[in-house]
Amino acid sequence: MTLTQLRYLIAIADSGLNITLAAERVHATQPGLSKQLKQLEEELGFQLFNRKGKSLDAITHAGSKVLERARAILAEVGNIQSVAANLRNEARGTLRIATTHTQARFALPGAIAALNRSYPEVSVHLQPAADAELLGLLESGGVDLAVVSTAGAPPAGVIALPAYRWQRRVVVPKEHPLATLERAPTLAELAAQPLVSYDSSLKPESSLRRAFESAGLQPQIAMTASDADLIKTYVRAGLGVGVLAEMALLATDSADLRILAADQLFAPCTTWIVLRKDSVLREFALAFITGFAPQLERKAVARHVSTGEAVEWPTAPTWRERAVKVTARPVAVKA
Repeated sequence: MTLTQLRYLIAIADSGLNITLAAERVHATQPGLSKQLKQLEEELGFQLFNRKGKSLDAITHAGSKVLERARAILAEVGNIQSVAANLRNEARGTLRIATTHTQARFALPGAIAALNRSYPEVSVHLQPAADAELLGLLESGGVDLAVVSTAGAPPAGVIALPAYRWQRRVVVPKEHPLATLERAPTLAELAAQPLVSYDSSLKPESSLRRAFESAGLQPQIAMTASDADLIKTYVRAGLGVGVLAEMALLATDSADLRILAADQLFAPCTTWIVLRKDSVLREFALAFITGFAPQLERKAVARHVSTGEAVEWPTAPTWRERAVKVTARPVAVKA
């Protein structure tokens, strides 16, 4: 059994059992990958996948057990490599981040640009995904960290560092009847309108949906998208009233949209930087974390991640407060 075989096994599972796609991801040939899989199965004495003709149809029960341990083994290999790189004071590498379109488009650029200035040999790879998929990407080892938002408790089973708090905003074209309001709209007024919001608003556990239901109302979701820019585009096209994160709104949007506060309508959200509990952080990853969330003290983060030491984190700033702190505080390079 080799680490290469375990990498191939994980690649197959993460590629939807598509051998061709898995081979591309690990920079191998399809015959070479198939040969390694066959050798691994022969050594173990059972099949890892059920076959249908020449294609893989499903992972077997035994295969799922092996896959779970393979992920743990390769995560530890990655940790050993991180320890070695840190001891060599190596300032190059790759940082893989899973996040939503809104975070990638509106919240992350400043922190990533600052990281690039301090660590020019570090490449950053963003893995866009829906909210429900982010923790899965992290747990599978596909990314080093995830940037996720919740309207309640932090994500469970992981290390969750509070980055900032944010509210939703209601947006309408300036000719829309709600645009004349000199106050925030009520939930009843919004329930009477077709709404355009994020894909997550369709889920029963959506905090937006729960807000309406707690008031005995049913929202009319006319359209959803994962892309905040698309939501604004379709609001402009007249499909409905937009409900989206405050960080997705730019100064230029007020030229043709009326932006209405909704702080009292929906529960505030917190954006978290999320890590696996077994993570060994590279120095540049630590620099990114404290650059993205300046209120987090770097040494405290390092101790918490490496030893599990309990830390009482400061209250996360609001989106507007954070913007000031990020601008004022550069990412530091390890001496």
